[in-house]
Amino acid sequence: MYEDIRLEKSLYNVNGKTFTQALTELDPDENYASTELAGLDAFERQLKRFDIKVSGKDCDRVEKFFVSTQSALLFPEFIRRSIKQGLDECSILDDITAAKGYTDGIDFRGITISKAGSEVTEQGAQLSATSVALAGEATAAKKYARKLSVTYEAIRKQRIEALAVVLRSLGCDIARAVDLEAVNTLAKGAASSNMAGEKVTYADLAAFWSKLSGYDMTTIVTTPAIMADILALDEMKYCVSDFMTSGKVKTPYGVTIIKCAGMETEQMVGIDSKNALEAVFATDVCIDSDRLLSTQCEEISCSVMVGFSKIATGAAAVMKPAG
Repeated sequence: MYEDIRLEKSLYNVNGKTFTQALTELDPDENYASTELAGLDAFERQLKRFDIKVSGKDCDRVEKFFVSTQSALLFPEFIRRSIKQGLDECSILDDITAAKGYTDGIDFRGITISKAGSEVTEQGAQLSATSVALAGEATAAKKYARKLSVTYEAIRKQRIEALAVVLRSLGCDIARAVDLEAVNTLAKGAASSNMAGEKVTYADLAAFWSKLSGYDMTTIVTTPAIMADILALDEMKYCVSDFMTSGKVKTPYGVTIIKCAGMETEQMVGIDSKNALEAVFATDVCIDSDRLLSTQCEEISCSVMVGFSKIATGAAAVMKPAG
């Protein structure tokens, strides 16, 4: 049972596994089916074991993690999970990537799809071909990282829930940098056109929607400024109810519009999200657990490694303001 598990630092050093995944091998979730602990994972069961409450009106203070040597070993995983939660909540990758994968290396070779000819073929004529090939060069997985400078004395009396807010914010910062790289990859080499003027009109949106020949534009990623202009269009007022219920903005013809705060160039990037982009992670969210435990929170550093590769060459397009 979970009360008998001996927590050790080595659980943070199992190759290819997070602390929770390594812990789950010692304490499988299926052992708790049909019990009051069925909704908890292996890490959450350890929080219960040491009576550490991480949220709610009875939330403990950070120092509760350090009551014993074993309970202290839960602290790095709490930090990692909080940062990852922030990254997942702020990331737009689920809306713009067609595939996600993982690699043990620091680079990968993606695949590209190209089409030629028509599907209508005369009898006896050569068939038109869709070609799949390895990308011309390997894509490096870039490292996205941030460090939080803090001391144990500064946070030991803080509620764990308040620290989690800071950690989620750290994850959001990393997510925005990752999102920007994904959007830049989509925009690079994509067919480009201009708006009729300096500000987007509904006619521009409609014209842009038609730009992906052979693909369906499902998503537009743009800057907050252009997104604000789109939301101010008279034709978009009927879409407000969709935003209130789902948190997403869609044009009347079904294209989801997403803002990417880090975009430096005023433009719209339209994609077929089912075909355009592959994301390959070289690591999950990582923290330096050894340093964290040995220095008692002198600094909290976190990172993730990910690279992006375009799959279908014609599944993305760009529209910029005139001039």
